[in-house]
Amino acid sequence: MTSEARTGGCACGAVRFSATVKSDHMDACHCGTCRKWVAGPFMGVEATDLAFSADETLGVWDSSEWAERLFCTACGTSFGYRLKDGSFITLSAFAFDEPLDLPLGVEIFVDMKPSTYALAGDAKKMTSHEVIALFQGN
Repeated sequence: MTSEARTGGCACGAVRFSATVKSDHMDACHCGTCRKWVAGPFMGVEATDLAFSADETLGVWDSSEWAERLFCTACGTSFGYRLKDGSFITLSAFAFDEPLDLPLGVEIFVDMKPSTYALAGDAKKMTSHEVIALFQGN
């Protein structure tokens, strides 16, 4: 699966995208922002070469000082998260046209995950402090 070009889009079809999938697994984010944004854990894959169709329904939400979230303003589909400097992009594993049948590799912000759900498997688990340290290069 690594470095495979894929296409995808939103539920209503107003926004289309293409990207190269870098991951051979998907990750789950349990942070409070992701849980509110997608009504559960955000399941994503790392990607590069992201390009969207020219459509005014692509929304960009400035979700923090360092990152933004991408979505369709017509139907609300959440596409992904990217750092503003362009160094990291993760896209919804389920917004691609062909389903990404990838194993769960990492769960992040596990210290923020509510006790009301659990994901199956033996994925690596990282706390908020571990994730932030990773992105800061510590």
